[in-house]
Amino acid sequence: MAAIMIPGGPVAEAVLDDVAKRVASLRDAGVTVGLATVLVGDDPASAGYVRKKHETCEAVGMASFDVRIPASATQADLLAEIARLNADPAVHGFIVQNPVPAGFDFNAAMAAVDPAKDADGLHPTNLGFLALGVRDTPRPCTPLGIVAMLAHYEVPVAGRHAVIVGRGPTLGRPLSMMLALKEPGANAAVTVVHTGVPDWRDLTKQADIVVGATGVPNMITPDVIKPGAAVIGGGMTWEGRKVLSDIDESCAEVAGWITPRLGGVGVTTVAMLLRNTVLAAERAAGA
Repeated sequence: MAAIMIPGGPVAEAVLDDVAKRVASLRDAGVTVGLATVLVGDDPASAGYVRKKHETCEAVGMASFDVRIPASATQADLLAEIARLNADPAVHGFIVQNPVPAGFDFNAAMAAVDPAKDADGLHPTNLGFLALGVRDTPRPCTPLGIVAMLAHYEVPVAGRHAVIVGRGPTLGRPLSMMLALKEPGANAAVTVVHTGVPDWRDLTKQADIVVGATGVPNMITPDVIKPGAAVIGGGMTWEGRKVLSDIDESCAEVAGWITPRLGGVGVTTVAMLLRNTVLAAERAAGA
């Protein structure tokens, strides 16, 4: 039996509807919620992601600020812009679009962001709050989207075995913490594997939930998943103008639930970015 497709669109729409209501409520109280993006260099894919974020801000009534830094600038220039955004009361949340060009240190830039304005949820302070299970603090957006998708489509998580293929700091690592937390939509047994684990396929075959988080196209194939498992494509890569998922589309023949190659986790990531921003605005306003 073919897998149930679980697109991210309905999840993102629900999140953005809630964000729009909260933005309007703050506007009524005299607060205009603002999100800024910092794009270093001119990578076309990154520019496309930034453009989508600004379009979504406009759709929910949120102000947005598009900050561009040329690749010929210095790390000091980037840190100076971050300091300016930290001090700007019109900006409630902001991100430094990753990756940054050679010669720039993304981790140092991330550490310079005010944790209260960390819309990506990647500041060391906020990752620490996640590890402690603290609620209502910014959490990394792509893992947040995946957890929300599993809940929306009523995929059983509590007490189940989730295997995450990939250990990166923006997806695999924080998602492993989120799914293991003792809170609604989580409470799973979580295993993190990567390409350095020779028998990783044996582990995914045991999993009730498999998340591809490597950015290696079509790495997860039908022969490495358990029939009926939920299979989530978190990692993406570009092949020319085509977006490829970590999940081979033929997994739909075996899986119980599966994200589509297009319209999967990515759209929920942007929605969670805006949710983190409105949360920051509410906290700043004492709402």
